[in-house]
Amino acid sequence: MTKRLDYAAIAPDGMKAMAGVHSYVAHCGLGKAFVELVYLRVSQINGCAYCIDLHTRALLKEGVTIEKLALVSVWREAGALFDAREQAALAWAESVTRVSETGAPDDAFAAVSAQFDQKEVVDLTLAISLMNAYNRMAISFRAPPAAAKSVQG
Repeated sequence: MTKRLDYAAIAPDGMKAMAGVHSYVAHCGLGKAFVELVYLRVSQINGCAYCIDLHTRALLKEGVTIEKLALVSVWREAGALFDAREQAALAWAESVTRVSETGAPDDAFAAVSAQFDQKEVVDLTLAISLMNAYNRMAISFRAPPAAAKSVQG
């Protein structure tokens, strides 16, 4: 995969605006590992190699086990490995990421609302939306994952 262009260098103000939302999410109180887990699932759905690599590395640094990381994409079958809040967040992340298919139905909203207060639901949805935007930038402009860079050069 060849990088198409350096979007951060070409539109630094746009990327700075996205970084502002990223900073908000990082400090909203949901927790770093929790948000990274959501970011990873959104990136898996979108097929963003750059972000999957980035968030997997971040989760490893946060102490998340390799067993848990390996099962993020199939979290429904992983039993108690994912707690109730993680399950609700991952289900909401899937629904919001696939919003053109799901319409973010009432039952999905009720499930996430049972685990999170209103501000947390909004913050979680901001995190999901942000990662969808980042995925679209990285995929569209072919940002290479760190793992691929390390073997190329």
